[in-house]
Amino acid sequence: MKAFRFDPLNIVVCGIGGQGNVLASEVLGSAMTDRGYHVAVGETYGASQRGGSVMSHVRVSAREEMSVLIHPGEAHMIIGFEPLETLRIARVYAGKDTTVVYDPRPVYPLSVLQGVEAYPPLEDMAAEIRALSAAAYAVPAADIAMEVGDSRSANIALLGAFTQLPDAPLSREDLEKILAKRFKGAVLELNQKAFAMGCAAVNGKGGTV
Repeated sequence: MKAFRFDPLNIVVCGIGGQGNVLASEVLGSAMTDRGYHVAVGETYGASQRGGSVMSHVRVSAREEMSVLIHPGEAHMIIGFEPLETLRIARVYAGKDTTVVYDPRPVYPLSVLQGVEAYPPLEDMAAEIRALSAAAYAVPAADIAMEVGDSRSANIALLGAFTQLPDAPLSREDLEKILAKRFKGAVLELNQKAFAMGCAAVNGKGGTV
């Protein structure tokens, strides 16, 4: 069993409903449970319907059971499926030890598409995410998903990137085992390709903001 630099290790998964971020937190929880860790997973903010903000707390410990709630400023890792949502969460939960991995591709809300509100400049958001965290990695998960031929696999690509982070509680092999249990046939092959490309986006291929 891997020893953590932080125990409990606090992970926040955030994004927009319909992006698969709730599934991603469930996959993480399943993989860590299989490894014998104590795991607490809970959706704590917003609604999971398409288009609404979604945030899940994932806490893992090699030593003890714990509550699911992560306090402000105490996230060790943030997995973000949308840049503005990532920034919003980082403003509350990031601290001096936080590592962020996120997809920099925006999902524009209806108010922006209608011209009622302006979406913040991407470079400004990237700079603030970097300033709020110890390390930040921008991984084009949505682009990877489109390249492999299934837009739904963006969450799997981002999980691949997550496994390559220094404090990740799971290895690439740990997540690959869970994918093989959850998916079959052509869907599994697509997700495996997206996962591998997500790993490559961080592991020796750049990806930092």
